[in-house]
Amino acid sequence: MEQLLEFAGNHTLLLVAFFIVLSALLWNIVSDPSGKNAVDPLGATAMINHEDAVILDVRSMAEFKDGHIVNAVNIPLNGLGNSIKQLEKYRDRPIVAVCRSGSRSGAACSQLRKAGFENVKNLRGGMLAWENANLPVKKRR
Repeated sequence: MEQLLEFAGNHTLLLVAFFIVLSALLWNIVSDPSGKNAVDPLGATAMINHEDAVILDVRSMAEFKDGHIVNAVNIPLNGLGNSIKQLEKYRDRPIVAVCRSGSRSGAACSQLRKAGFENVKNLRGGMLAWENANLPVKKRR
């Protein structure tokens, strides 16, 4: 026990970093323990094909123009709160939110759920995962 306390005293920064990482991991597990609010690219494809899911791309217009999922609706995350009415027509359909890596789209999912949308999923890994799965991307010129 003395050695543990001595180690902690000598390596305070390392100990703080460890607890920050541990807290982040626990938060990730607690916030969505079963992963039920996330879907991988192949699952998203199945939702598009069989459940008529809507793809909501929350990246900036410039990112969207560089490449997006076919038929995706682009509403940047910073304007989502003011644009919820645009999504009302999709209230009864599943919505898959997507960004570059899955972080911004997670925040979008939270906003949509607070607005009463029930069937909202986050594309796990975002467009990076979509492109790594070699799924089609539409580019505007």
